[in-house]
Amino acid sequence: MDEKFFIEVTCQQKNHADERVCGDVFISRRVKEEGRIIIVLSDGMGHGIKANILGTLTATLAVNFTQEHKSVQKITEIIMATLPLDSVKNLNYSTFTIIEIDVEGEVRILEYENPKTLILNGPRIHEPEWNCLVLEGEKHSGREVLTTTFKPQKEDRIIFCSDGVTQSGLGSEKLLMGWGLDNLQKFVLESIKEEHDISAVKLAGKVINKANLNDNFHPNDDISCGVIYFRKPRKLMICTGPPMNPENDPMFTDLLKEFDGKKIICGATTGDMIAREWREEIHDTNVMIDPDLPPVSYMQGIDLITEGILTLSKVSELLKKYNQNYKLGKGPADEIVRFILDCDEIHFLVGTNINTAHQDPTLPIELELRRTVVNRIARTLEEKFLKEVTMKFF
Repeated sequence: MDEKFFIEVTCQQKNHADERVCGDVFISRRVKEEGRIIIVLSDGMGHGIKANILGTLTATLAVNFTQEHKSVQKITEIIMATLPLDSVKNLNYSTFTIIEIDVEGEVRILEYENPKTLILNGPRIHEPEWNCLVLEGEKHSGREVLTTTFKPQKEDRIIFCSDGVTQSGLGSEKLLMGWGLDNLQKFVLESIKEEHDISAVKLAGKVINKANLNDNFHPNDDISCGVIYFRKPRKLMICTGPPMNPENDPMFTDLLKEFDGKKIICGATTGDMIAREWREEIHDTNVMIDPDLPPVSYMQGIDLITEGILTLSKVSELLKKYNQNYKLGKGPADEIVRFILDCDEIHFLVGTNINTAHQDPTLPIELELRRTVVNRIARTLEEKFLKEVTMKFF
């Protein structure tokens, strides 16, 4: 794969109108040491807790066995053998889509009774060759699993969903047979035509909102839409803390100045040092939006300046709590999280000079040293959000 590719992965969901838990389960995992990404969407039969348990079981098995390089046939057989059958309808209690992207850029899709995965080459539908695997064995004899393999190009997208999307509006006057795959495809193509570089998060959100509208804002099933977008990476550098050795200040600030992307400074001392080296002026604001954090500041060439470790600690907390239903506020930490979520590569430039203010024993015990906080954020970004993260310490 082109080394400039970034793979944006998201899944947006809306629960059945009467449930607090989603019966569709999405899991994504980056196997960093092998350069692989594994993505699974499982749809448990029905809705609510029971569907969620079955969907979680299916998705967990799918991710784990895919990570172990088991064959398509083996993965499917194990999942099918584990899941019970509905005694009345003789149907599996869960359907699933598995997508694996390897270090060479090859995509493999395994699909069992979920709506057909859409593959887009830029603004056009791409139709790779699909193979049909017919299962054997007494319990699941004759059941079909679809598989395909292809090499993605820059600006390609993969759209996968649960039947809560394609069956939205079912029985209504306008959509007697449901929205359907053809209408989903037209909607996606129109959305990309209107905004050619629409993010995976935004596109998935539009699909979910449209399906919800089809159901008159009272979903009759769990609604899930996943999008994978192969694109040029959006970059962010977060600079915090002055270098341990002041002689490294010019090198430190030059790395920030030459960075091609968004730039954030966390720390008043760090901001003053960079302003001095750049011969720029910092403009403070006096509006205190978050009562726990000082107001933000601005400077030419920098997108945002905030307080240091307290703000980064809150960023870490917000990232751990964040999900598609979480509403970010307007405070400094919330703004940093917005920058992070909108970018693909997050680069930390970290000075290790210890601020004497943080040696005060009256400060909260959870306040950690800068290096520890940054490491914690980096781990969350890699594992939960599949971001590319680098750290450089001075």
